[in-house]
Amino acid sequence: MECRRCGTCCVAPDISSLKKPVGERCRHLSETLTCGIYEERPAVCRGYRPDEVCEKIAAATLEERVAGYLKLFGLP
Repeated sequence: MECRRCGTCCVAPDISSLKKPVGERCRHLSETLTCGIYEERPAVCRGYRPDEVCEKIAAATLEERVAGYLKLFGLP
């Protein structure tokens, strides 16, 4: 599956190596939903691969996608 560049994976899950809590926007995510440290991003980010979750949470806005992700995984 090709990445949709929707930004959800940079907001919804926690990224402990960046001290980013669940549901908060990564400080490196730009307004155009691209990574500001793409070449130096942590291993957890490098290892992420789009999958069926991306299809399940598809929505018009980043906020709706994040809400769908959090609900899907039972997160606050």
